[in-house]
Amino acid sequence: MSQPTKFMVKFNLTENFTEAQYDLVPQQRMMVGEFFSEGKLASYTLSLEYGKLWAVINAGSVMEVVELINKLPLTQYMQYKIYPLSFHQTMENSTMTFSLN
Repeated sequence: MSQPTKFMVKFNLTENFTEAQYDLVPQQRMMVGEFFSEGKLASYTLSLEYGKLWAVINAGSVMEVVELINKLPLTQYMQYKIYPLSFHQTMENSTMTFSLN
């Protein structure tokens, strides 16, 4: 079985968050936590200063990515673009392991 492909999703947040949107933040964070624990999400980064959000998603296809991000409560208030990645390296997967031998 092949390893899932990684996709970068760049979200543009709405200019002015409404009270109703702020009320969805706890649900959004809960879903993000679930996606991390299920291995569907590799990273999730929010920049309030610029109204941008980036996520790296593990999925087999763009359609799987769309299905996943449509489960997030705040997606309906964002525009997004999906980019297939050649690779995604983080500190976690590049940390050296030491042998006690």
